[in-house]
Amino acid sequence: MSAPTFRPSHSAVAARLRAAGCVFAEDEARLLIAAAHAPGDLDRLVEQRVSGLPLEYLLGWAEFCGQQIAVDPGVFVPRRRTEYLVQEASRLARPGAVVVDLCCGSGAVGAALAAAVGGIELHAADVEPAAVRCARRNIGPAGGHVHEGDLYSALPDALRARIDVLVANAPYVPTGAIGMMPPEARVHEPRVALDGGADGLDVQRRIAEEAPLWLAPGGQLLIETSVRQAPTTAALFRGAGLSARVVHSEEFDATVVLGKRQEIHRG
Repeated sequence: MSAPTFRPSHSAVAARLRAAGCVFAEDEARLLIAAAHAPGDLDRLVEQRVSGLPLEYLLGWAEFCGQQIAVDPGVFVPRRRTEYLVQEASRLARPGAVVVDLCCGSGAVGAALAAAVGGIELHAADVEPAAVRCARRNIGPAGGHVHEGDLYSALPDALRARIDVLVANAPYVPTGAIGMMPPEARVHEPRVALDGGADGLDVQRRIAEEAPLWLAPGGQLLIETSVRQAPTTAALFRGAGLSARVVHSEEFDATVVLGKRQEIHRG
């Protein structure tokens, strides 16, 4: 009879993670233990986590808006703060609405919106092939469509002037601040999902400029940004002919700018 395999206790795993600087060591230990299915798995997972690999890559999923969102290595990991973007968008979307998730990454925002608002026509787009593959796993079951390409160029022409709710968690970290991000992000996540250019707003500018061509009359654009950048983001919306309103959540430590295309009134 072979000797039983030694399995480190939860407290031992948590202690290793805590020593490596993991803030939520106890929770991570529980998740890693549950993910280890064969002898040696746990040691490997803990070693990779201690070396800095994001927990979500090791688990293969991230919790977002109460759902398990599939996340593959090299794909942007959805942040809890972005749940506020979903919350605000879900207030505006109605069954039957055309909803588009630009810079979708794993598709977490689109999947969460589909769960929150039934019967929407959901589209998502990203420039990264790995993100597109991942998003299809998350959005496909909800009947959504994921397109590969650079912002609006990825979308079918049939969506022009038809989008009711357009959401974007576009990269908004200034290039010079990338080096100050946690290693989990700057080392392992794709640069294109983080780097927003010199002031962090390059992608937001492009989204705002073309939004009026894609939004339906009365359609809404929602972009996640930072408190510091929000006034400039709002100015971009107004410059494109949209209204602009900034909302902030202390609970999520998140800021969203909302813009609306003018409705057409026929007298």
